Amino acid sequence: MLRQGICCAVGPDSVKWGMEPDPLYPRLVLALETSCDETAGAVLEGGARLLSNVVASQIAVHREYGGIVPELASRHHIEAIAGVVDAALTEAGLCLDDIDGVAVTQGPGLVGSLVVGLSFAKAIAVSRGLPLAGVDHVQAHLTSVFLEQEVPGFPYVGMVVSGGHTSLHLVRDHLTQEFLGGTRDDAAGEAFDKVAKILGLDYPGGPEIGRRAPAGRAGAFAYPRARLPETPFDFSFSGVKTAVLTCVRDLPTEMEIPVADICASFQEAVVEVLVEKAVLAARRHGILDVVVCGGVAANRRLRTRMYERCRGSGLNVFFPAPALCTDNAAMVALAGYHRIRAGLLLPMDADVYSRTPSAAG
Repeated sequence: MLRQGICCAVGPDSVKWGMEPDPLYPRLVLALETSCDETAGAVLEGGARLLSNVVASQIAVHREYGGIVPELASRHHIEAIAGVVDAALTEAGLCLDDIDGVAVTQGPGLVGSLVVGLSFAKAIAVSRGLPLAGVDHVQAHLTSVFLEQEVPGFPYVGMVVSGGHTSLHLVRDHLTQEFLGGTRDDAAGEAFDKVAKILGLDYPGGPEIGRRAPAGRAGAFAYPRARLPETPFDFSFSGVKTAVLTCVRDLPTEMEIPVADICASFQEAVVEVLVEKAVLAARRHGILDVVVCGGVAANRRLRTRMYERCRGSGLNVFFPAPALCTDNAAMVALAGYHRIRAGLLLPMDADVYSRTPSAAG
C-alpha cells in the first residue's frame, strides 16, 4: 500500500505526498465521469486492464431541446450515479472493499454535473480511506489511447475534438501536456450540432451528419476554412456554421434542401482544417506520433483523411476505439491511476472547475 509522508503543495487543487514506491499500487481504480451529459463508471486494473466501462447516456433526455440543458443533466446524474457505480463494480466482479483508489473528473465541464461526480467520489474515498485523484477531462481524453494495444511514444501531438473542446497539445508524458492552441468560438462538435439543427436533423448532430455525408458531394458547396495564420494552432468554426445557415436561407423556397450535399461539404471543411493543423503541429515540433481523441474522433471521414495525410507525411496516427472517444470513465481511471502513482492526491476541500486554466482566455 501507499505510505504517506510529509506533503507539499503542487497546485491549487492537488497535494503531493511522499511515498514508498509500490509497483502494484494502486491495483484497482474506480473512476467516475459526470462532466456533461453522460454518467459513467469504470474499473481499471494495474493501469492497463479495463474490467468495466459503464455509461448511462442522457441523449433521450436532451434531444427534444436540441441540446444539453444543464439543470436536467445535473438532476439525471444524481438519479443515475449510484446505479452506474454498482453496475461498474458488478461488471468487474468486485465490491468497494476491493478498490485501491478513486478517480473523478474535476473539470472542465458543466459545474452542476461535475459537482455530482466529485461529491460522490469524495464520499467513497472518505468512507473507505482511499486516495482520490481529480482528473482533467481533456487530459483524460489525451490519455485514452493508452487503453488500446497500439500506443504512441512520448512526446506526441494530441488533438481533442468534441462537442465542448477542440484543442492541440504537446503531450510529454502521462502527467504533462503543453497547450498549443484551441477554439476561439464553437468547438467542432458544437458546430456539427448547430448545423444539424439548421438542417432539421436530430440531436446529437455529429452522428447524423456523418451518416448523411457519404451520400452527398463534398465539393457541392464551397464553405470557408479558417486557417488563422497568425495563430496556426487555434480553431474557429463559427464561420463555416454561419455559411451553412446563409446557404440554407438563400435557397429558393420551392427547392428542397440538399441535405446530403450540405452535410458532405460542411464535414469536409471541418475535417480539412483539423487534419491540416494536427499535421502542422507535428511538423513544427518535430513529432512523429499524432493522437486524435474526443467524440468527433469517431467520425469516419476524419479518421480516413487523418490516416491518409499522416501516412503521406511520414507520421503515425492513433485513435482510441469509438467507445473510448465519447465521454467515458475508462479514460478517467487511467489518468487517475497515473496521478495516484505520482502522489497527486485531491484534498477533500477541492472544488470543480468549468474551464481548464491553461486553455482559458
